[in-house]
Amino acid sequence: MTNILMEAHGLMKQYGTRTVVNGVSMKVYENEILAIIGPNGAGKSTTLEMILGLRKQDAGEVYYWNKDFQKEVGIQLQATPFFPGLTAFENLQLFAAFYKKKLSKQLGIELLSLCGLRDVMKTEGSRLSGGQQKRLAIAVALVHNPKVVFLDEPTAALDPKSRREIHQLLTELHRRGTTVVFTSHDMDEVAKLSHRVMMIDQGAVITEGDAKELCEIHGVQNLEELYLHLTVGGNEQ
Repeated sequence: MTNILMEAHGLMKQYGTRTVVNGVSMKVYENEILAIIGPNGAGKSTTLEMILGLRKQDAGEVYYWNKDFQKEVGIQLQATPFFPGLTAFENLQLFAAFYKKKLSKQLGIELLSLCGLRDVMKTEGSRLSGGQQKRLAIAVALVHNPKVVFLDEPTAALDPKSRREIHQLLTELHRRGTTVVFTSHDMDEVAKLSHRVMMIDQGAVITEGDAKELCEIHGVQNLEELYLHLTVGGNEQ
């Protein structure tokens, strides 16, 4: 049986009279690629923040595979502020130090090579292209060899070549045994990469499972049709 790394029950979050997350329950399994999808403002980011311990829930419980789980979790945000004047490699070294790890040149080169950045390791991080910065942000999330990595729209606003490179990277991470949880608005990407899909709308999980099976259950041709069929939209938050 596949091990459960994280499990949430009945997560709630309110701001004044507005309920942002309304009873979300979910599981993250070892070595899966889980895609979390839903409209802007649906509560996806708030749910992940509560699961990661970055935001306190108003109700509900979250369980982890060990008490020091944060040491084994990597996080890639939509915008990672790289330090001015530092090369891609030096940024990696600095982030590794935050985890109290010393990154050797050999390990740094291996990580940059994994993320397709070997040739720009001496380039200032803030001067890299958009696709390269996304890959460097993922490298930063992997610098401490995490067991599970959370990626917030890792291919947003990227050109097709850069998207394909990140798709290849996520596939390789899974092959190496890393659990990947990511959010995306690209339904083709979700269908291609994920083992399991969780759809959130208006603060609640409205469906989850294998993308192909979900489409068959609801009588639609693809994941985009399923998304449009089940969601009612939301406002930015």
